[in-house]
Parts: sequence; C-alpha cells; structure tokens
Amino acid sequence: MQCPKCGADLPEGSESCPACGELSEIPSTSRGNGPGFTPTRVRVVYAGFWLRVVAYLIDWIIMQVVVGFAIIKPMMDHAGITPSKSLIYFPFASRQTIAINLAGLMASWLYWALFESSAWQATLGKRMVGIRVTDLQGQRISLARASGRFFGKLLSAFSLLVGFAMAAFTEKKQALHDLLAGCLVVRNV
Repeated sequence: MQCPKCGADLPEGSESCPACGELSEIPSTSRGNGPGFTPTRVRVVYAGFWLRVVAYLIDWIIMQVVVGFAIIKPMMDHAGITPSKSLIYFPFASRQTIAINLAGLMASWLYWALFESSAWQATLGKRMVGIRVTDLQGQRISLARASGRFFGKLLSAFSLLVGFAMAAFTEKKQALHDLLAGCLVVRNV
C-alpha cells in the first residue's frame, strides 16, 4: 500500500505515513470487510509546541507534588536536611544530595516512560490536553523507546533548551528527543 499524498510505502497496519505523517488507510481487517466496504482514512495532526508546553507544565506540577512529598521530603528528613538549609546543601555533591537527585530522576523516568508506553500513550498532562506519543507508524511505543525518549530529553535540556524548541520548527513538530527515539506527538482526533 502507498501513501496517497507522497507515494511512500506504508507498513501493514500503520495509521499514518512514516514519510509525511499524512493519511493512510486503516486495514479492512480492523474495521470490518465485505462487499461495499471502504477503508476509513485517518488524518494525523501533530501536537504543536505550545500545547506540548502546557502538557509538560501540568506534568511538572504533578511530579513536584508527588515526588516532593513522597520521595524528596522523607529523604531530606532522613538526611537531616531542613527545607531552610536545602539551598546550602544541594549545590554540594554529598552522598545524600546525590541520592536525592537520583531518586528524583528515577521517579521522573518511571512516570514519563511508563505512562507514554501504556495503553494511554500519554502522561496525565498529555492526556488532559488531548495529545499522545506514537512511533512513526502511529503505533504505541515500547517501554525501551519511551525510556530512550525520556533520556533524550536530557540532551534537549543540555542544548540550552534548543532541543525542545525544535518542536516549533520541524515539519512533524518533533523535538530533538522525538527525533532520537523515532517518535511523534499527535493530537487525539
């Protein structure tokens, strides 16, 4: 089967064209078959930069509350670091601050990777704004790919946030971490 827009070959069962992201036919086996059946076409709408920013801010707030109270605060209490002294301790690399930072990173990784590879294909923030993460064929991503996408966000951040801003300028609205993991962020239509 070929894409009706660009003519690229479509993998069997794909919801969108891997080359241009446009329409593809849903196989007749998934929607029924028989005489007079016409496959339905699906339009892929990429999630824009600002919609992704809103979803990220919602996720960030959720993570600050959950990780802050469930993980960071108990670890700080155990280490004897009070909130008023946390600014004194955190710039220095002690065993306690390294452990707290690693716990926060691990909790963030689990949150983003598990939700984006789940049947929802979205974190709570993405779900609230109506977007989801797919592979280039429009299918659900694996935990490994979701993990690669999460750690790719570190590169997006270390590039002075240019990796995130790429989502505003690329054809398929992909940020650096999306390109590295072979993912798309699409709107639920």
